[in-house]
Amino acid sequence: MKIGILSRSNTIYSTKRLREAAQELGHEVEVIDPLKCYMDITSHKPDIFFHKKSLNYFDAVIPRIGASVTFYGTAVVRQFEMMGIYTLNPSIGISRSRDKLRALQLLAKKGIGLPVTGFAHTTKMTEELIQLVGGAPLVIKLLEGTQGKGVVLAETDKAAESVIDAFRGLNANFIVQEYIKESQGSDIRCFVIGDKVVASMMRKGKEGEFRSNLHRGGSASKIRITPEERSTAVRASKAMGLTVSGVDLLRSKHGPLVMEVNSSPGLKGIESVSQKDVASSVIKFIEKQVEANASKSRKVTA
Repeated sequence: MKIGILSRSNTIYSTKRLREAAQELGHEVEVIDPLKCYMDITSHKPDIFFHKKSLNYFDAVIPRIGASVTFYGTAVVRQFEMMGIYTLNPSIGISRSRDKLRALQLLAKKGIGLPVTGFAHTTKMTEELIQLVGGAPLVIKLLEGTQGKGVVLAETDKAAESVIDAFRGLNANFIVQEYIKESQGSDIRCFVIGDKVVASMMRKGKEGEFRSNLHRGGSASKIRITPEERSTAVRASKAMGLTVSGVDLLRSKHGPLVMEVNSSPGLKGIESVSQKDVASSVIKFIEKQVEANASKSRKVTA
């Protein structure tokens, strides 16, 4: 197969691993910067170009779209879809996962466990918003934040009011969530491919830090997840319309709660902790999907 990896850099760990895994399995691979692509958007023959060359020869595309380039990146993925090229994650799934409010609404609609969450526009609703999630301590999150940025733990109602006023003063959109004390600053990252969790790890924030992101100094360890956690992760990924995702869960008294569904989950932490070749699992999944699509096409034309 000819596989394209949409990534801003070929030196990023996850991009390198996917390229290496694909080459080891006998495939041709190119890393394409989505921001350097340009498109011919026509009804009869859509096309996409990179360095004046058409990219219509790919059998499959792996989107690794960063949050800061979601709009243009998903447009590029959508163009490949219009050309009939298999994309590992569909553009609609990436867009859904990047809109935190929409993602939570979709997950709630599917009955998937979530922390109690509030959202309001007017400053007159601050007190009601705080009480909605059970009062302090509570978590306030910028909807545009990523990788733990723009996430604040307010330990008192007064502190929460101050943070909310500050965010509103910046015209920032945010949500307010209950703080799951029993999680003790840790969460579980489940790496989902199709309808399976292929690897998982527990992440714990450094001393005094409630955010568990590894790049913020957190640590990771092996964990054995429960059948309910496994099912919740797969359901959350499907609710977003994603094929491959990183689902972040909290363990609570009420069962697993989904914090976030990531459409471009990193491979470095999950592979080193789980000791599993996740990159090869991704490529093997693509092989099956492309072959299945080819079989359908043959049956239609027969």
